[in-house]
Amino acid sequence: MGFEKISEKTGFTQLEIKVLLFLLIVFICGAGLKLILRPDSSEYKNFDYSAQDSLFLNAGKPEIKDKITAPDTHKNVDYKQEVLDFRKPDFTARKSVEIPAEKSINLNTANMKSLMRLPGIGPKTAEKIINYRKLKGKFTSLDELLKVKGIGKVKFSKIKKYLYIE
Repeated sequence: MGFEKISEKTGFTQLEIKVLLFLLIVFICGAGLKLILRPDSSEYKNFDYSAQDSLFLNAGKPEIKDKITAPDTHKNVDYKQEVLDFRKPDFTARKSVEIPAEKSINLNTANMKSLMRLPGIGPKTAEKIINYRKLKGKFTSLDELLKVKGIGKVKFSKIKKYLYIE
């Protein structure tokens, strides 16, 4: 057969030559069908989107809204604020809590507001400290604060320098 001679000249195996020949035949048949079945492409189609563009550009203007016949089913939303607001949130605008001076808060007399000035202590933890103090009596050492739920060793190490006991 002729595949043996082609195989010797090209270095391809007979199977590789058959696969390449099959692909070549399929490609030629597909190109021929495309040429025969394609529509007349000499006609250039030009689409005019100016009517749709004007509706899009004037969507927010009241005189255009009257011309649109679609029912108004969406909620009234300020889309410029809600959708197009790409500003980064300003987390620095939070109320900054004034950190107290060292040894300035008496643990046995401190109210909720002064306890919340401590770093990492929020309203719930401050309330737990006050409830613990009411239940067990006055604190005798700062280490007793570790028994309050929500205060671990890390938080305690951050706040102990601001506290004293009298």
